[in-house]
Amino acid sequence: MKTKQTHHPELVVMLTWHDYTMENAALVFERCKDSKARFWGFKEHPLPLDEMKKIYARMKECGKTTFLEVVAYSEEEGLEGAKVAAQCGCDILMGTKFFDSINYYCREHGIKYMPFVGEVTGRPSVLEGTIEGMIAEARSYIKRGAYGIDLLGYRFTGDAIALNEAFVAGVDAPVCIAGSIDSYARLDEVRRAAPWAFTIGGAFFENKFDGTFAEQVDKVCDYVS
Repeated sequence: MKTKQTHHPELVVMLTWHDYTMENAALVFERCKDSKARFWGFKEHPLPLDEMKKIYARMKECGKTTFLEVVAYSEEEGLEGAKVAAQCGCDILMGTKFFDSINYYCREHGIKYMPFVGEVTGRPSVLEGTIEGMIAEARSYIKRGAYGIDLLGYRFTGDAIALNEAFVAGVDAPVCIAGSIDSYARLDEVRRAAPWAFTIGGAFFENKFDGTFAEQVDKVCDYVS
C-alpha cells in the first residue's frame, strides 16, 4: 500500500532561509522543541560541523527525527554531505543528485537516502524536466535502494500542482515535497497531493503563517492533520 494512503503529510521544519541554515538555528529549535512537529532539519551550509552536531544531538534528545538536506550536484559534494549526515547522526539525507556511491554510503551507515530528481540547478534550487521523466528516474532510484525522493515541486519551472500530484501517485515510496510552501493555498495543494512529508523553512522565518515560530509550526501541523 502506498505511503500516501496511510499517512497524512508530515511537516519537516527546516531551520533555513533561501537554502542556507540560519545562524540562530539552535535558539529557534530550543524555543520550538515542544511544538507538534516531529521532523526537523536544516542544510549543510553554513554552520560549522561541531555546531551542527550539537543541534542534531539536541533534536534527538527531544525525540525528533532528523534531516540534513544537501544542495549539491556533484558526486564529490554529495558524498561529503552524506559523511556530514553520518557524523551528525542524522536519520535522513535529503538532496544531492543520485549516485551509487552516496546510496551505498547511506545504506552502510544506516541513513535513509532521499535524492533529488530532475534537472536541479542553482541555490535556491530550480527544477526542470518532464513529469514522466522524473517519475521514471525516481522509480529507478528506489529499485537501487533509495528510501524515497526529495521533490522540489514548487521550484519546478512547469506546472507544480500537476507534477506533485502525478509524482506522488506514480512513485511507490516516501516523497517529500520540499521548498517554497508559503501559504495555506499551497498547503491545500499539498494535502491533495498527499505526499509522505513536506518541508517549510523560510516561510516560518518570514512569518507567512502569522505568529511566533512555534505558533506557526503548530498551525501548519494542525492544518494538515
